[in-house]
Amino acid sequence: MPFPALRHRDFTRLWLALGLSQLGTQVQSAALAWQLYELTKSPLLLGGLGLVRTVPLVLCALFAGVVADAVDRRRLLIATQSVMLLISAALAALTMLGQISAPSIYVLVALGGAASAFDDPARQALVAGLVPVESLGNAMSLNAIAFQLASVFGPAVAGLLLASSTPHGAAICYVLNAVSFALPIAALLLYTPRPLPPSPPPSWNTERGHASLPPVGKAARLLPAVREGISFVRRQPVLWSMMWMDAIATFFAGSLLLLPIFASDLLGTGARGYGLLVAAPSAGAAIAAAMMAARQPVRRAGATVLGSIVVYGLATTFFGMSRSFPLALLLLAIAGAADTVSMVVRQTVRNKLTPDALRGRMVSINMIFFIGGPQMGEAEAGLVAQAFGPRISVASGGVACVVAALVAAVVMPALVKFRDE
Repeated sequence: MPFPALRHRDFTRLWLALGLSQLGTQVQSAALAWQLYELTKSPLLLGGLGLVRTVPLVLCALFAGVVADAVDRRRLLIATQSVMLLISAALAALTMLGQISAPSIYVLVALGGAASAFDDPARQALVAGLVPVESLGNAMSLNAIAFQLASVFGPAVAGLLLASSTPHGAAICYVLNAVSFALPIAALLLYTPRPLPPSPPPSWNTERGHASLPPVGKAARLLPAVREGISFVRRQPVLWSMMWMDAIATFFAGSLLLLPIFASDLLGTGARGYGLLVAAPSAGAAIAAAMMAARQPVRRAGATVLGSIVVYGLATTFFGMSRSFPLALLLLAIAGAADTVSMVVRQTVRNKLTPDALRGRMVSINMIFFIGGPQMGEAEAGLVAQAFGPRISVASGGVACVVAALVAAVVMPALVKFRDE
């Protein structure tokens, strides 16, 4: 079987459900950026969308990782998915009633960022425990395929809905996302937890595949548990280096949030073209993820990550300067493919090096870099675009991304030499 992770029923069921839910999430993300730019016509406020996602995520992330290691991950996921369902429903209702505004979008996006802070560690830790270690790389590639396919079709669907004659295209996008959250909730209700292979426990007890804080003094043990997760990551120089490289690269190349400006003002393609521009990186990423899932695992993991960042930065630079819509699509697809190669390699290495009892905290620490980097980068891109224009913002970010990777190759020799055996 070319995809051994699919032999495991619980993984397959949850993979399909989360993939379809991700489709709804991508529809909503594209609609939010377009609606906010239509309301404000401000690159600065558009870039602020990344900032309001990031602040609650960073504030909650470390403690969210402790929670993911301390409670039933399945129940935590049901709770977070339900909260995000309600947020999408609120966006739809406000849009239908004509009460949507930049402040209301910011508030609901911030609430969604807080929910994601708890959702991501629990989801990644749970999924990583559904397959044996020899199928872990394949599972990560399949997750990337599902995410990127959703990212291809989601923005395209959003573009069609936003460009349609209905005045409530954005509301329909939000309703679709709300409905999509029911799928992973149903899959999680059908999931039967199974004991995981033993792994080195943290300083507090573990049982039934997840960590359990002692019944007395739970709050007092949160900070030690957080420090334990940070200490583990710091003792893994390859993990630490990969996290920093991911954050730096994505900070300087946070161009996707400016795509409404490219579509509306620079390339003149309108909402339909906007959907295609947003989908293009994911089209390239889906092809890259499929190729990685069907081949042997990458061995020269460190060099592959750095090389992918260089390609990503170059493609982003040339996209910022492009004036041809087809060329822009091609360059975005190349950037998406390079980003996915780096992401799959990093996720595989992280999960192989981390015991299950620490996975939630490892994911939450990584989430600060992986999500905080690009979303803070969106705010930076908005500021530079406001001051110097969107083309300079995107192109200069791509150049900085390449420079960061080349500097890392010199100052992080252990990362360059690391092999995933």
